[in-house]
Amino acid sequence: MARYIAKRLLMMIITLFLIVLITFILMHSVPGGPFVREKTLPPQVEAALNEKYHLNDPLPKQFFDYVKGILRFDFGPSLKYTGKTVNDFISNGFPYSAKLGGITILFVLLTAIPLGIVAALKNGKWQDMVVMAIATIGITIPSFVIASVLIYIFSFRLNILPTFGLTNWKSYILPVIALGGYSLSFVARLMRSSLLEVMGQDYIRTARAKGLPEVRVITKHALRNALIPVATILGPTIANLLTGSFVIEKIFAIPGMGKHFVESITNRDYTVILGFTVFYAAFLIAMIFIVDIFYSMIDPRIKLE
Repeated sequence: MARYIAKRLLMMIITLFLIVLITFILMHSVPGGPFVREKTLPPQVEAALNEKYHLNDPLPKQFFDYVKGILRFDFGPSLKYTGKTVNDFISNGFPYSAKLGGITILFVLLTAIPLGIVAALKNGKWQDMVVMAIATIGITIPSFVIASVLIYIFSFRLNILPTFGLTNWKSYILPVIALGGYSLSFVARLMRSSLLEVMGQDYIRTARAKGLPEVRVITKHALRNALIPVATILGPTIANLLTGSFVIEKIFAIPGMGKHFVESITNRDYTVILGFTVFYAAFLIAMIFIVDIFYSMIDPRIKLE
């Protein structure tokens, strides 16, 4: 186990370094700069700003200076907002994104897994068709379309749910449904197909031949193995939901990480773009690592070495 963890940590560091390098190169390959405005700045002012933020330094020096800052958990200052740092945006935005994402994760897991189980056990019947129809709609329709339809129906027409912010429990309903629509549909379909595949295995037929109750066959033998493919996609899904959805947070005016990231791209705020990318990448890599460890808890036959 220790050898596996050490190997994975080394791979995580290398992966994160490559992500920082590629993002840095792409940011500096885009024409223009962070101080390009509709109203052109005087050359002296632009030169002073470039000097202040060390944008005149050679790119290799800028890159390694940035990496040294990351090692100190310092993502640098914002190039757009005076007195603001990337750490400020993360510390202010992540709690909103994490809270919304955490509720969405619970909503997805508590809804998608039971729906997938029902669809598998009622394969070919009307229950299966209804679940698969809902899942297909959730996968094919973009989240911003779902959000717009929900706002129109429940806010403008019925006037029963708020359209922006996270002020009370009602304000979470529409963002959670819109944010979790795709994940819920995908997990439900995956749970259904995985359980159907497991139910056709020889050990399931053997368990039934021994006279075990159907509930015990499903819960003890089938369901545990069927959850393994679902656990595979939970790492990226959880990381994506916890760090915020750019579109959903923008639509519902939620001051999370997604809102700041969209604004940083519009403003060409290099440090904010890099900082958010590194933070998200590190979070995603960590969640995938945790899921790999979780595999052995679901199925003891899976060895990490």
